[in-house]
Amino acid sequence: MERRTFLKGSAGIAAGGALAAPALAQERIEWDMPSSFPKAAPGVGTNSTRFAELVEQMSGGRMVITVYGAGELVPPFAVEDAVQAGNVPIGHGTPYYAASKTAAAHWFTGVPFGLTATEHYAWLKWGGGQEIWDEIYAERNLKPFYSGNSGTQAGGWFKNRIESLADLQGLNMRIAGLGGEMMRKLGVNAILMPATEIFTSLQSGAIDAAEWVGPLLDQAFGLQRITNLCYTPAYAEPGAALQVVVNTEAFAGLSDDLKAIIEAAAMQASMETLGQFDYMNVGAMASLEEAGVEFLEFPADVLDGMKSAWEEVKEEQRGASADAARVLESYEAFRSGAVAYANAFQGRYTANR
Repeated sequence: MERRTFLKGSAGIAAGGALAAPALAQERIEWDMPSSFPKAAPGVGTNSTRFAELVEQMSGGRMVITVYGAGELVPPFAVEDAVQAGNVPIGHGTPYYAASKTAAAHWFTGVPFGLTATEHYAWLKWGGGQEIWDEIYAERNLKPFYSGNSGTQAGGWFKNRIESLADLQGLNMRIAGLGGEMMRKLGVNAILMPATEIFTSLQSGAIDAAEWVGPLLDQAFGLQRITNLCYTPAYAEPGAALQVVVNTEAFAGLSDDLKAIIEAAAMQASMETLGQFDYMNVGAMASLEEAGVEFLEFPADVLDGMKSAWEEVKEEQRGASADAARVLESYEAFRSGAVAYANAFQGRYTANR
């Protein structure tokens, strides 16, 4: 954590020969921020660079954040560890990449058959989710900020058609979070790997399928060059939240206005990122279809199997820790009403427009 102070302006001779008052010292804070994603990656990467840009603009240049992409400063899955240890003051990624530290982290990212992007933010902001997140992360010397969401994702790119549950048996699939645990119960060998390794692993045959994000990012990473079979939607991951996480001691050392700027910049970046995905996925999907990609639905028995497997995983997670049980209870309390509301309003509208 580096803090540098510069004097802006200088004392001089005012009109009439009087000494001008000395200029106030202007503190300039420079922080390094590693991300779990390539910083140029649409949506997930540009979310971090846009956040940094907003902080500098809002602070009038008093705070400058330099973004480092996945692996440039720390490994992609070690960002939270680096922030917790104080090796860097701030980091960017997604909570479930650190789920080995606390199982509760999954619910701050996204879970199978869970909340949509807007519902997820609603739960965080008004349903008590942020308070629970703050309490759990404070135990690890971290202050988390919601900074965006991908919206509904793609279920995965498969080298062969999935026509029944039997076709999932023994597949090696890149898939993250509790969606991976759900798929394991259906016979899939779920593998978590950084985004930068997905293309080469799918190309080499190390994996048979890959769930990444959706049309925009999947196209950018070239997955359509390997297979033209994309299943939608991602029941395993209906929307994945992004985060900015700050070392609590570093955060406490900021002035109140800079603290507010970090929060405001994260929120502005979140809105821009969700809009970016919604807008650019449209063109990306059309482009992929023109190139011969088929967007397919999972068969009914696969969907039923996913639902049953998720119920098992959810109950296992409930017993994983007190924190996981607490966040699950809060999340599910809101989800039940959110589903009923969405089905009556957005669901009917979407089905008939």
